Amino acid sequence: MDQPLYQKIFNDLKAAIADGSLPVDSQVPTEKELSAKYQVSRITSKRALTELEQLGLIYRVRGKGSFVKAATSVEQHAVLPKNSRILFLLPFLSDLSVGDFTKGLNPVMQEQQLEVMMTTLDFLTNKTAHELMQEFDGLIYYAFDTDHHLDLLFELSLKQFPVVILDKKIYELPFPTVLSDNFQGGSLATEHLIKEGHQKIAYLFGEQTHPQSVRQRYLGYLEALNKARLPFHTPLDDKSATIDTLMNYVNDHKVTAFVCENDLVAIQTMNYLKQHGYDIPNDFSVIGFDDIQAAALVDPPLTTVAQDFHKLGEIAGRSLIEWLQTKEIPADSSYPVSFIKRHSTKEM
Repeated sequence: MDQPLYQKIFNDLKAAIADGSLPVDSQVPTEKELSAKYQVSRITSKRALTELEQLGLIYRVRGKGSFVKAATSVEQHAVLPKNSRILFLLPFLSDLSVGDFTKGLNPVMQEQQLEVMMTTLDFLTNKTAHELMQEFDGLIYYAFDTDHHLDLLFELSLKQFPVVILDKKIYELPFPTVLSDNFQGGSLATEHLIKEGHQKIAYLFGEQTHPQSVRQRYLGYLEALNKARLPFHTPLDDKSATIDTLMNYVNDHKVTAFVCENDLVAIQTMNYLKQHGYDIPNDFSVIGFDDIQAAALVDPPLTTVAQDFHKLGEIAGRSLIEWLQTKEIPADSSYPVSFIKRHSTKEM
């Protein structure tokens, strides 16, 4: 099979760095330049650069671009102490609402002979920073709610304890964040519906509070509508854009398609519409976000935006290991999402 387009860019840049054609601290071609040279989308060129960054071959300077990083192999880093233990905290241990990060994380940890204890966020209840530092050498923390455990995490930051945050940036803390490009995902979903001929596209929320990741998806939705010059959109504070009042919303605005904040909301939406006698996708098109296991199993299978949870787990693990080895805080990482077309959407 032909290699993916981003892989060709990645391999060419990696070779240029290895043979010195791109020397240390020289600027790497931009996403725009790579897109023009290889005749690919900006998303494809961005993914190639992201892969290079994750391997430690380049570094990025905000507003200036990407540059070749001085060679630092894992073998050159300090050796991790034996019997190091890492705590990995998730809101749930099943992948019903959160993807499986462990398939990417575990091999990275096994390479370094690190023990991983995986449990839920409830583990932190009544735990002190001192106790955590006595039991573990680092923490990977899924930020289900950026307000939860803020006091404990802040104390860990004061003590310079290594913590990598997953899914959402906690701006009050200096910890590195590993997350998906949620903005890109919202834009991809909406662009697909626009190409299928939909003009009244609603954004459906699961709850009245909107996490950072959901807001980013929503902003991507707005950007796509704005580019297409479509005037209708769901306001962020629209309390009627929920499952409970869905039929009133459909009747009031004559919407034909829905971008949902996640797959669970999308599946609930499809079930609700079917219960009211509608057919998916003949009457309405529905898109989710996350590509949880249930997305491919529902009827009809759900069109969605996939986060690469395996890759996110790998990146989080490597970021934490880098911090433990170098004693330097790694940079934030944003990884591209991908659009998965199934059968819950249809051209008008």
